[in-house]
Amino acid sequence: MTHATEPDGIEASFPLVAAAPEPDRDASPEGFVVEVEQTTRIHFLDWGGPSDAAGHTAPSGPEAPGPPAVLLLHGLGQTAWAWTPVARRLRRVARVVAMDLRGHGLSDSPTDGYDPETLAADVVAVADGSGLRALDATMPLILAGHGFGAIVAAWAADVLGTDAAGLVLVDGGWEDLAATTDMEPDEFLRGLEEPPEVLRTMEAFLADRRDFDPATWDVDQERAARATVVEAYSKRLTPATRPHAVAGSVEAMFAYDPFVALPSVEAAIVALQAVDDEERTHGRALAEAQRVLTAAGRRPMRVARFPDAGHNLMRYRPQDVTAAILTVAGTLRE
Repeated sequence: MTHATEPDGIEASFPLVAAAPEPDRDASPEGFVVEVEQTTRIHFLDWGGPSDAAGHTAPSGPEAPGPPAVLLLHGLGQTAWAWTPVARRLRRVARVVAMDLRGHGLSDSPTDGYDPETLAADVVAVADGSGLRALDATMPLILAGHGFGAIVAAWAADVLGTDAAGLVLVDGGWEDLAATTDMEPDEFLRGLEEPPEVLRTMEAFLADRRDFDPATWDVDQERAARATVVEAYSKRLTPATRPHAVAGSVEAMFAYDPFVALPSVEAAIVALQAVDDEERTHGRALAEAQRVLTAAGRRPMRVARFPDAGHNLMRYRPQDVTAAILTVAGTLRE
């Protein structure tokens, strides 16, 4: 885990109580859906757990605690496959499910429902439908979200109450976007548009994604990238997340108030911060969220920074993201 000195009193790192296992390269998740609102299906990938992970056996006997139950939420415009590098490691010691948020991946894309209450209800439905909440109560549920998924995870953790014992915010979930970006949602949306040359062909698109960091590009990263676009007969690509779903999700992101949401969460919170912007607004927002939690009498977040990594920490630092989730699980056993 990276150690750094952070301004404004933020804890720069926290001790790891468990090392990240090696990835299970042979694992392949099963896909399922749960139906919400009687009309909308939410898709998730069930990666299984330690009883079916290669080379590992789940603890047994009346005294053995159950494995951690982990629900993973991807970021804006991504899918559950974005979590693959972490899921391959976690499944050796935890029961792992990664969901497609409403409007993303193989989940349905209704024209409505992109509000905090409905997005949180989708997460609860997956936690119930996958059986994660039915696991032994000695190991309650841990939610981990990336970017937009961190925001949704915070809303869901509030709804789940004591059933959500851990919340891991991966480079998101602690800032008021309107304040830190000084943008309106429409302006933010325009900044998400891909350059035409990137969407010209699948080869051009994959090359663009590979060039973010060639060292971490592999078959899992290619699958995650392919899941975010649709290829037409002409070979040109369009984003798989439909415009109304992106717009609804961005509206939800801009409606998020971390200073209200985070103090309402009963779970232990860990924040993993990737490289900051030049003006350090991301870091200052984290410091302010920490102060609000302290003023509200809640446990402060445990924070780790990764100044040498980009936003997609699941790709660039999967070992550390996995270790952070397992650290939360380990401290809950104490």
